[in-house]
Amino acid sequence: MPSSFNVDEIRRDFPILSTKVNGKPLVYLDSAATSQKPVQVIDAVSNYYKTYNANIHRGMYDISVRATDEFVRSKELAAGFLNAGSYRSIVYTKNTTDSINLEAMAWGEKNIKEGDIILTTAMEHHSNIVPWQLLAKRKKAKLEYVGLKDGKFLDMDDFREKLSHSPKVFAFAHVSNVLGTLNSAKDLTALAHHSGATVVIDGAQAAPHIRVDVRDIGCDFYCLSSHKMLGPAGIGVLYGKEELLEATDPVIGGGDMIRSVDFDESTWNELPWKFEAGTANIEGGIGFGAAIEYLTRVSIDAIAANDSKLMGYALKRLGEIHYVKVYGPGIEDLSRKIGSIPFNVGDVHPHDVATILNSEGVAISAGHHCAMPLVRKVMGQSAVSRMSFYLYNKQEEIDKAIDAIEKVSKILGVRNQ
Repeated sequence: MPSSFNVDEIRRDFPILSTKVNGKPLVYLDSAATSQKPVQVIDAVSNYYKTYNANIHRGMYDISVRATDEFVRSKELAAGFLNAGSYRSIVYTKNTTDSINLEAMAWGEKNIKEGDIILTTAMEHHSNIVPWQLLAKRKKAKLEYVGLKDGKFLDMDDFREKLSHSPKVFAFAHVSNVLGTLNSAKDLTALAHHSGATVVIDGAQAAPHIRVDVRDIGCDFYCLSSHKMLGPAGIGVLYGKEELLEATDPVIGGGDMIRSVDFDESTWNELPWKFEAGTANIEGGIGFGAAIEYLTRVSIDAIAANDSKLMGYALKRLGEIHYVKVYGPGIEDLSRKIGSIPFNVGDVHPHDVATILNSEGVAISAGHHCAMPLVRKVMGQSAVSRMSFYLYNKQEEIDKAIDAIEKVSKILGVRNQ
């Protein structure tokens, strides 16, 4: 792997990028949905299965001890990546969605009462809406949303007004998976804490791209997914302040999360294991650890700088096409935009756009992107196209995407919406 940021060298670590689609080189512009995996991660998972496949926390034999050590080490790497202080604050889940659901069911069930206000925002992924809807219904609480200003950023006047109602919890995306809007997590957390709210952050789109320091942010809980940051699917993180996790009861019972079990009652294991019932996603944790090591060696700061260059270039090229409408922060707000660009090609349905781009080997996403309220009620669209970038993308790939968009116009004709 390269010692400094060199996209050509980095691309050699990703076998899938040599794939051809419809006879043309794959141009993968859908990393907001899931990232591709370097050989270092693939080999780490394969090596576990080949040489030390065993359950953790159970065996006294060598390969079980090694599996346990590597799994715990991955938690230590995750804690370091987030500056969490200790791996005791790192609970492994299936993904960001699972982390938020665990938070809503465990902490929320105990702390939300009838009449309490749960506050989130209009730019959220469904995973940061539906769990709170379910909790609000169970507890007869009220769910409120912070609106958006100009369809780009949180409306801070609306936010302050809703904070005056003393919400019990404020849950928000560090980065919008559709708009690419970067929210000031530290500032929002401080304001929410001042009003007495517990803060839960969806970091699925932020953690792959920018440096995240949960202690500097000051949030109570932070959630992310391995598969969006070069690691395997099926494993994610719920970071929580230790004192909050200690005061929270587990909601899933079984093996590994217990200290003792009797017929009448049980006592729980120490953190973080009391929230991780049953056999863990061992290979997922080990692969996630390898992904964190890869990102650390390449440098998150270098990745962020390259992302910004790609974003600026793509916005410039898209802005040159009169029948393309880009949503969310534009090139003038580049410092507040990360990862994703939502757009539409005139009156052509995004599914047709994605299909034609695929014929040219270009992979983008199309639809409501699991953010239906944002896309339909705020953006006023039934669906949008989205291209998203990561450390292995190049400007030449953006050029190919632009050429493919122009092909949409040639094939279908385009009328401005």
